[in-house]
Amino acid sequence: MSYQPVPQPQVAYGRLATFKTRRGRLTEGQSEALTRLFPRWGVRVEGQALDLVALFGREAPRVLDVGSGMGEATLAAADHAVDVLAVDVHTPGLATLLRGAEAAGLTNVRVADGDVRVLLEDMLPQRSLAQVRVWFPDPWPKVRHHKRRLVTADFLDLVASRLRPGGTLSFATDWAPYAEQVSGLLDASPLDVLSRERPSTRPRTRFEQQGLDAGRSAYDLVAVRP
Repeated sequence: MSYQPVPQPQVAYGRLATFKTRRGRLTEGQSEALTRLFPRWGVRVEGQALDLVALFGREAPRVLDVGSGMGEATLAAADHAVDVLAVDVHTPGLATLLRGAEAAGLTNVRVADGDVRVLLEDMLPQRSLAQVRVWFPDPWPKVRHHKRRLVTADFLDLVASRLRPGGTLSFATDWAPYAEQVSGLLDASPLDVLSRERPSTRPRTRFEQQGLDAGRSAYDLVAVRP
């Protein structure tokens, strides 16, 4: 039986969706990967609390990779010492990530299909994460769409509650106004800004390089939960 993605409403929990639903057409290889690997390494974001030890089969620091896309950054930043949960609504991307993890022999990567806000609010325990990565989320550049941006004061409060003490949020964007907005939000959040420099652990992907080639700069913010 082929994989059936989680339906994504335009309004979730009374809030506007922060993403464009991009299910896309699956290749034969992607469809096969989802059917075979998702039952072992996948999570449907439907609100049930997650048992992270059962999900990963061990105790280790855990990273939430938000908006993993085609998985390029997730795989490039993979570290066998940590467990990575990559969440997205792009089904072909999740399939490609699963195939890449298998090919690389990574047994510490899991994928979650659905809205990260539901995952954080209803499925992940407090103080369960060592890091949350939000690398190049949709900037929603038009003013009328700013309300759809993922990173808000409420989102930062939620992230802070799921980070363990000393846990970090790593944010990156190539849209300067979004970086300025997030910087201001962090100043008023429970998180303390550690750095505004690119962390050595954040890989440069083809997506980022395309932005650089187009004349855009990348902006990084790293904040810690005291």
